[in-house]
Amino acid sequence: MPTRAVDAAAYLEAFVLSGVVTVLVTRAYLQATGYPQLGGGGLHIAHVFWGGLLMAAGLGIALVFLGGGPRTVGAIVGGIGFGLFIDEVGKFVTTRTDYFYAPAAGIIYGAFALLVVLTQAVRGRVRLTPAERTANALDMVLGGVPGGLTDRRREAVRRLVRGSGPAAEAAVAQLLDAVPRREPPPVRFWQRWLAWSRRVVAWLTARRWLVYPVVVYLVVEPTVTVFAVVIDGVTGQLDQQREWGAVLGTSVSALITAVLSVRAALRLRGDRADAFRLFKLALLVDLLFGQIFNFTVNQFGAVSALAVDLFLLGVVTAEHRRLCREALLAG
Repeated sequence: MPTRAVDAAAYLEAFVLSGVVTVLVTRAYLQATGYPQLGGGGLHIAHVFWGGLLMAAGLGIALVFLGGGPRTVGAIVGGIGFGLFIDEVGKFVTTRTDYFYAPAAGIIYGAFALLVVLTQAVRGRVRLTPAERTANALDMVLGGVPGGLTDRRREAVRRLVRGSGPAAEAAVAQLLDAVPRREPPPVRFWQRWLAWSRRVVAWLTARRWLVYPVVVYLVVEPTVTVFAVVIDGVTGQLDQQREWGAVLGTSVSALITAVLSVRAALRLRGDRADAFRLFKLALLVDLLFGQIFNFTVNQFGAVSALAVDLFLLGVVTAEHRRLCREALLAG
C-alpha cells in the first residue's frame, strides 16, 4: 500500500480553495469585461486551455521537486488550473457548447462540494501507521537539507516519529542534528490578516447569544422557502421558471431541512446536544444537496446564501461541541 502523506488534507484544501477563488474571479472578470474572446480568424482560445496547462504545471512541480513547499505550490497551481477547467463545464455537457448553461453553476458547486467532503474525510478519519509517520518525518527532514529546518518544523518531526520505536526515534534525531537550523520567515501581511480573520470567526461562532437567532433562522428560513414555492405554484408563477428540476430539488431540500430543524427545535428542552446534531445535519443537507440546485436557479448569486450557511454551520458546530464536552465532563 502506498505511504500516505501527513499533510494530505492541507494539500487538498489548498487545491480546493485556489480552485473556488479562480472560478469566482473568472466569472466576475468576464462579466465585468463583457465576456471577451481571445483569438481571431475562426480561432477561440478558451480558458480551459490555460486550465489544462496549469494543471499539468502543478503536477509537474509536485513530481519534480521534493518537500512540502513545492507540493503546496503544485496544489495551488493545479487548483487554479482546475478552476479554469471546471468553469467551462457548460461547454462540455451541451451539444451547443453553451458556457451559460444554467445547471453549470450547480455542477461546478457539486464538484467542489465533493472535494470538500474528500478533504474532511482525509483530515478526520485517516490515521497513519507508525511506519507512515516515520516515513513522513524523514521526508520532512530531507526536505530541509538544502535550506535548513526551523524549530517549529523540528518539533513537528519529533512528534511524528514519537512512538515509532527507539531505533527510529534515535535515527531521526541524528538526522535532525545534521540538518542546519533556519530562522522562521517573517510574518507577511496576508498571514496577519488571515490569522485575524480566523480569530474573528472563531470568536463569533463561540458567542452564546448568537445561538438563539441561528436556531430561529434554521426553523423559519426553509419553512418560508417551502411555502413560497407552494404559493408560486398555486398562483402560476412557477410556469415562468425554466429550471423545473432545480426548483423541485431546492424545494425537496428545503422540506427536508425544515423537518430536521423543527424536530431539532422540539428536542431543545430534552437533549440539547442531540438537537444541535440535528441542526448540523439539516445544514449539511442544504450545503451538500440543496445548494447544488440553488446555484442552478440563482447562478453565482447563490454565493451569499452559501456564505450564510457556512457561518451558521460554524455556530451550530461550536455549540454542539460545547454541549458534548459538558456531557462528557458530567458523565
